[in-house]
Formats: sequence, C-alpha cells, structure tokens
Amino acid sequence: MSETTARTRPAPARPAIGLFARYLTLWVALCIAAGVLLGQALPGLFRVIGDATVAQVNLPVAGLVWLMIVPMLLRIDPAALREVGRHWRGIAATVGVNWLVKPFSMALLGWLFVGHLFRPLLPAAQIDSYIAGLILLAAAPCTAMVFVWSNLVDGEPHFTLSQVALNDAIMVVAFAPIVALLLGLSSITVPWNTLVLSVVLYIVVPVIAAQLWRRALRHAGGQPALERTLRALAPLSLAALLATLVVLFGLQGHQIARAPLVIALLAIPILIQVYLNAGLAYWLNRRLGVAWCVAGPSALIGASNFFELAVATAIALFGFQSGAALATVVGVLVEVPVMLSVVQIVRRTRPWYERGASSA
Repeated sequence: MSETTARTRPAPARPAIGLFARYLTLWVALCIAAGVLLGQALPGLFRVIGDATVAQVNLPVAGLVWLMIVPMLLRIDPAALREVGRHWRGIAATVGVNWLVKPFSMALLGWLFVGHLFRPLLPAAQIDSYIAGLILLAAAPCTAMVFVWSNLVDGEPHFTLSQVALNDAIMVVAFAPIVALLLGLSSITVPWNTLVLSVVLYIVVPVIAAQLWRRALRHAGGQPALERTLRALAPLSLAALLATLVVLFGLQGHQIARAPLVIALLAIPILIQVYLNAGLAYWLNRRLGVAWCVAGPSALIGASNFFELAVATAIALFGFQSGAALATVVGVLVEVPVMLSVVQIVRRTRPWYERGASSA
C-alpha cells in the first residue's frame, strides 16, 4: 500500500457512538471534576486502588487501559504489518521528534519556566527536582494510550502498532543515557521491572489476546462478525477512557487540593511541550507528503508520554515525596485532557493537512 493509496482510499466506516462522541469534551470535564471530588470524599477507597500496584504499575488502571485498547487492536490485520515500511517517512518523523527533540525541548522549557520565570512562586529547595521530573516525563514516549489517540483520529492502526514497538525497542537503550545526560548524572537506575511489565501488560498481552479473539471471530462468522463486535465495543472503549480519568484524578485529588498553584505552574511547560512536539511532528509529516492517517498518530505519539516509567524513575532516583515525583504526577493529570485536545486539532485540520501533503 503506497502513501498515495493510503491518502486517497476511503476511511473505513466508524461505528456510531452517539452522545459519547458528540459531547466528549463535556464528559471529560465532568469526569475530572468527579475524580477530584471523589478523591476527597472517599480517600480510603482510592488509597486501596492506588496501592494495587506491581512495579509502580497500577493494576486497576491497567485493566481500564485493556478495555480501551483491545477493541482497537482487534482492527489490526497481521498480514498488513509487512507493508508498514512504506510509511518510513512517518516513522522517521516520529522517531526524530520523540528522541531528538522532545527530551531536550522539555529540558529547555523546564529551565526557562521552572528555573527562572516561576522560581519566585515555587519552593526553592525543589526547583532542580521539578525540572528533573519534567525531563523524566519527556524522555520516554507513550505506549498503550497512543492506540486510543490513534483510533480517535482514524489513524492507520498497523503504523501505530509498529511505531509503538519501535519506540519500546529504542527506549531500552536510549532512555537511561538521555536522562543521565540531561540530569548531569554519571548513570541512572532504570526501573527495568516497570519498563518490562508495562510493555508486557500494555503491548504484548493485549496484542496476543486481540489477535486470538480476532481469529476466533473470523472463524465463527467471518468479517461481518468482526464488524459487529467492533461496533458493540466502541462505546466500551470510550467509557473506559472516562473511567480512567475519574481514577487518575481521584488518586491525585489530595495533591491537587494541597498544592494547586504548584501543579498549575508545572502543567504549563508540559502543555507547551505537548503542543510543540505534536505540531512539529504533524508539520514534518505534511512537508514529507505523508498520508493523514499516518500523520495523525505520528503527531500524537510524538507528544504523549510514558508516565508510568517517568513516575517510577522519579521515585527511584529522588524519592516518593520529591518534587520530581510531583512533576511526573502532573504529567499524569494533564495527559488525557491535553491529548484529547490534540486529537481535536488534528481532526479539524485534516483539509489543510491534505492540501499540503498532496502538493508535497
């Protein structure tokens, strides 16, 4: 499948998702508010949920992520993966932004905003720790959640899976050296148990489960059975996304209530970094003439963060109560809302993008 074919072929019909699709922004806002309020009202419940972790990976959140991504992985045809190499321009743009731009741009933004502009408003003893947390957040690209963002922009699922797998492979060798370089450390202790468990839980197991399910559906009822299942599961994926928001904000409700100004200030460089890197990846793909169905997930992968690894590394290096740990938690809080806004931007700019990509 060439880039031109991918760009011109009609997109597959998406299942109708009614109120979820039309008012997603409203549901997100309500879930954020509900999460914060429930976190304050039911601290015991959320303490139990927060303690259900293995290697800093929260198991209830992992279960919700499964509900989000397995229906999307059902769409992947293993035979089509061999054609992903034709999207090498999109892969090059994404890898470049993820590994050559994002960690260094965050270091610059952290130095500018936290180290200088916001310094009088933040605890002086935590300034360097906050910057370190921001760098940790940007040094590893997201894994599981990008399947959600890719699906919401009608992204090419085979490209998304291949790009995530490539980023995971690069992360194993590049994460520690980049973080050590930017933090001025001779070496860092990478929480390998978190990294390995996250990849297995969020990539390996869901892909295998989805492919076994896909094979069973096609064997039982062919393509119509698969399409019926995808339509039935579409609302479940978005419902799991909203439930994840409630859980994440519920788990951190006490942090928001305790230090709202600090969290708001730390969120600013994170937001700028997300829009900067998403915009850069999107623009590079457009200049290279990449199909929109590839450029959309490329921009989203270029902007999102692997917050489980960031939080675990911050705790291992600086401690649970450190400014670095808090900065990575802020990344958790803003990840879903800000990425949904990037999804909307990518969708609304599709005509502009395709005019430029066609001329390129």
